[in-house]
Amino acid sequence: MNTRPAPRLLISAAHKSSGKTTVTVGLAAALTARGLAVQPFKKGPDYIDPLWLSAATGRACRNLDFHTQPPRLIRETFERDSRGADISLIEGNKGLFDGVDLEGANSSAMLANWLEAPVLLVVDCAGMTRGIAPLLIGYQAFDPTLRIAGVILNKVSGPRHEKKLREVVAHYTRIPVLGAVHRRPAMEIMERHLGLVPANEAEAAAEAIGRLAEAVASQVDLDVLLDLARQAPPTEVFDDSLQALPKPDLRIGVARDAAFGFYYPDDMEALRRAGAELVAFDALRDPCLPPDLDGLFIGGGFPETQAEALEANRGLRAEIRAKGEAGLPIYAECGGLMYLSRAIVWNGQRRDMVGLIPGDAVMHKAPQGRGYVRLRETGDFPWPRLEDGPGVMPAHEFHHSRLENIEGRPRFAYEVVRGAGIAEKQDGIIIGNTLATYAHMRSVGANPWAPRFVAFVRAVRAMKS
Repeated sequence: MNTRPAPRLLISAAHKSSGKTTVTVGLAAALTARGLAVQPFKKGPDYIDPLWLSAATGRACRNLDFHTQPPRLIRETFERDSRGADISLIEGNKGLFDGVDLEGANSSAMLANWLEAPVLLVVDCAGMTRGIAPLLIGYQAFDPTLRIAGVILNKVSGPRHEKKLREVVAHYTRIPVLGAVHRRPAMEIMERHLGLVPANEAEAAAEAIGRLAEAVASQVDLDVLLDLARQAPPTEVFDDSLQALPKPDLRIGVARDAAFGFYYPDDMEALRRAGAELVAFDALRDPCLPPDLDGLFIGGGFPETQAEALEANRGLRAEIRAKGEAGLPIYAECGGLMYLSRAIVWNGQRRDMVGLIPGDAVMHKAPQGRGYVRLRETGDFPWPRLEDGPGVMPAHEFHHSRLENIEGRPRFAYEVVRGAGIAEKQDGIIIGNTLATYAHMRSVGANPWAPRFVAFVRAVRAMKS
């Protein structure tokens, strides 16, 4: 078996909202500023954190998710995308030992063990001094196979607070303190109802990342961090059998702007590998679609925050509706579903949208769907079938809107085995050749949606020719 060095760290925390993401983005940007090639990864299903990590490093952040990927595929993804990097940083999700499985089989700790990655623990120290010792000792004792290689003290109130914390950690544990990040505006990224504001929307994202990098570099010992990362054992070299991309034989438009930016890099690659040329368009500013499109893909995002601009772009909305009604294949996820609806209703305001879907996307304060989902295809599912039948496919959802005032009796592509969906355990509303869903798919493992969509687009085009 061939192996290679792969310096790496998994960055986690004791609980959510510990400042783990801002610290990770700051670390990634600070190391990149040193001239290092930093490959970011994010554990679990997420779009927002990867957007920041990609912007901080200049390399596409990859998701590692036990829900959508079998363990070997996680290892292969990590090994393949770490190639050429000086260090890989894996941001965990939730707390280190948290997860939906009682035994922790899908926790960040399990991912760290599976990848043999040393753990860097970010601890929210607000209001804490001596209490940090039993926390760290307990985390070490809970899983002795896990290597907690270092700790970053976060949300430290000042020099005196930092001195006490360092003394406690040194006295009661052998875990090195790599740094103490003090409370300051530079370490705060704007937050919103779905978490951190995505980097494709936040104004002056580069400036914000620069401030994070400066704050982290001045308060964390990056040399010690690099030494810890280099202590990780070599990784297995998997055979990378991916061939060159085929020459595209169809064009799919992809909405990419401040409203729609939730796309997995491996999904985009899977679409290209299936023969699609991806053509970006701006739903806020472009007066019309790119020419000669065979299909559309409108991903998730925050269309409610851009609803005024989306409504004002009447020409594009009318064109999308007309082409959708004429049979253009369209696939839309969450925010894309909202855009294709009659209107988005939020904070007492109603903004007209495309109107292809006969319902209104009404925003609510509480999440209307959240977490992992499992879907089973119905007999109405329009895309080519999998060889082994419909099966149950993994996906995820997180939406504050609900599709309301639905007219008629629409067909649905999915029965929701786990999750919320659109209505009455149904998801994937079908309008002509349009499929719009609240579920976010990932074209890996048991759900190769990208080549199936391309095959559907190709079949529709063949029927029209």
